[in-house]
Amino acid sequence: MNVLIVGDIMHSRVARSNIHGLKIMGAEVTVCAPPTLLPYGIDKLGVATAYQLDKIIGDFDVVMALRIQLERQEAGLFPSIREYRDLYGLTAERVKLMKPKSIVMHPGPTNRGLEIDPDVADGPKSVILEQVKNGVASRMAILFIHAGGKIE
Repeated sequence: MNVLIVGDIMHSRVARSNIHGLKIMGAEVTVCAPPTLLPYGIDKLGVATAYQLDKIIGDFDVVMALRIQLERQEAGLFPSIREYRDLYGLTAERVKLMKPKSIVMHPGPTNRGLEIDPDVADGPKSVILEQVKNGVASRMAILFIHAGGKIE
């Protein structure tokens, strides 16, 4: 399975957790973002990097957008919100470039109209609601087991 993670990789715990988990399960992972939103040494995690979403989006089974953390953008990590959306936002036009059976994911919360358009988030390729629901159940189970809970 080929998975693309798009967005603020540098500030995202979700990105790192997903990279580790996906690699363990055998997925090929690529991250795509402006260079200023990729952490130094990201290649050491065994992922490929890309900077031009339109050129690669059609190669993936899963495309996961990450939330742009607007509270961190005072540092000027990209020129403008509009430019970010134009180059990296999951728009209806971009989704048309994806494989027919590919899916769109986003861990939430979303900045609709920035990293993902509403018609994509609510569209037929989206599994966002299932992803969020399953994420809560998974974290509950992990915490239960690590806290000493027993499954009977």
